[in-house]
Amino acid sequence: MSEAEESSSYPPIDPVSFDLIIVGTGLSESIIAAAASAVGKTILHLDPNSFYGSHFASLSLEEITSYLNSPPKSITAAASSSDSDYAVINLIQQPLLSDAELISCDSVDESTFLLENSRKFNLDLGGPRALFSADKTIDLLLKSGAAQYLEFKGIDTSLVYNANEGLVNVPDSRGAIFRDKKLSLKEKNQLMKFFKLVQQHLGDNEDGKISEEDMESPFVSFLEKTGLPPKIKAILLYAIAMVDFDQENGEVSKDLLTTKDGIDRLAQYSSSVGRFPSAPGALIYPIYGEGELPQAFCRRAAVKGCIYVLRMPVISLLMDKVTESYKGVRLASGQDLYSHQLILDPSFTIPSTQSLSPKGMVARGICITRSSIKPDVSNCSVVYPPRSLYPDQVTSVRALQIGSNLAVCPAGTFVLYFSTLCNDADEGKKLLKASMKALLSLPVSGNTEIILQSDSEDKKAVVLWSVIYVQKLTMSKFEAISSTPTPDGNLNYNDLVDATEKLFNQMYPDEEFFPKTTSPEDSTDDDDDNGIIMEN
Repeated sequence: MSEAEESSSYPPIDPVSFDLIIVGTGLSESIIAAAASAVGKTILHLDPNSFYGSHFASLSLEEITSYLNSPPKSITAAASSSDSDYAVINLIQQPLLSDAELISCDSVDESTFLLENSRKFNLDLGGPRALFSADKTIDLLLKSGAAQYLEFKGIDTSLVYNANEGLVNVPDSRGAIFRDKKLSLKEKNQLMKFFKLVQQHLGDNEDGKISEEDMESPFVSFLEKTGLPPKIKAILLYAIAMVDFDQENGEVSKDLLTTKDGIDRLAQYSSSVGRFPSAPGALIYPIYGEGELPQAFCRRAAVKGCIYVLRMPVISLLMDKVTESYKGVRLASGQDLYSHQLILDPSFTIPSTQSLSPKGMVARGICITRSSIKPDVSNCSVVYPPRSLYPDQVTSVRALQIGSNLAVCPAGTFVLYFSTLCNDADEGKKLLKASMKALLSLPVSGNTEIILQSDSEDKKAVVLWSVIYVQKLTMSKFEAISSTPTPDGNLNYNDLVDATEKLFNQMYPDEEFFPKTTSPEDSTDDDDDNGIIMEN
């Protein structure tokens, strides 16, 4: 059965008029569905896919392979029973993901293993992603009540790739600094002195404040002023402050981080370390994968009466012939539905409008391995600072390794996610391949010898399967029609949550974004860390 035939076999949706129709169940769309339903709006939430999450979904191995390799679908609506009161404008759906490059190990045994265990993989389309234990996404999960549908585990450790030393630990607490055997006594003292300076600035004592001049200066300049060595500066800039672009090369530097923003990021990182007893590091990750987050918000919306229909493409807009204002949508089933406002998945565009605003690209990669990149570590984050892989590397690469204890892969395997911002596909792929090669033994199709290593070589984790693809970064806005942001290049969700809240406030300026509720079914204590369920 074709997608059009499948959607046309649905019974008609009733009612036909709503305050808001949302197309796509990505994280932003799902947050808005939950927020709008919490203030009493009537909502219809549709998705042309057979799964929740859109570009934030977690998919099986077979599903993600099919999704990345499928050509764009052209869907024609069934005959509509509506009259001709409205002008019909067909929507265009442009895939956000392109240039997929998939490599599998040629081993028959491993290929059989992957095929038989396909559904035991939950692979994140928008990875690598994690949450800081003390960031605004955690606050939102608690405030909205979505936290009750999620369970998390801590990321064991954070690492930085160094071309000379390989993987080194991020010394993100007093204990971690003193335990780090790769730091000299002088480096430990310098780092402790710097963290003490930051803590004094964040305290109540005015005497310990960093000067306004320093706060407005580039963070990299402030770090140089404190006399920190290059290795420590790289850790602070790229692994803790999470800066994307090279901060020390004036010719290529973009978005120089100010000291004020750098201190804020260090403060968030520091307050996240050890917030939850079972998560000693700064980062946590949802059991079963990133796709659990949008589903949690969808469940909150459904509790409040939001109607959900999957496998239902929207193919046209209904516009008033006189005012040219938005009135409704036409489904692939042929049914016409009406709403005051519409939110579209960011892959949709409207013909004859400059609706899409390109903001660059992010290259993403996924690898499945049989062993960890670091012995005795299951879940870890890795940052490759600029110039750590080759001299003209101008952006950081982020990686996240997740093991089977987070229910994203079968026992005995690990999943690694990679991402980097880039200007074009070739640049992004080159950088991801270099970052993978630095830590992993990669198979080459048709040549199994590439994964064999001599006894003298450091043993690298062998890749059974990998894929690299490129995602557009776009954001578009219409009048009564809005488009949500695409998954960005950040490790956490803070910027996306900010953009989503801003969009909600533009749509409903007189409504509160998740008002506090006292009803028993929705009660959560915003100040109680136990509202986040941590798995030991």
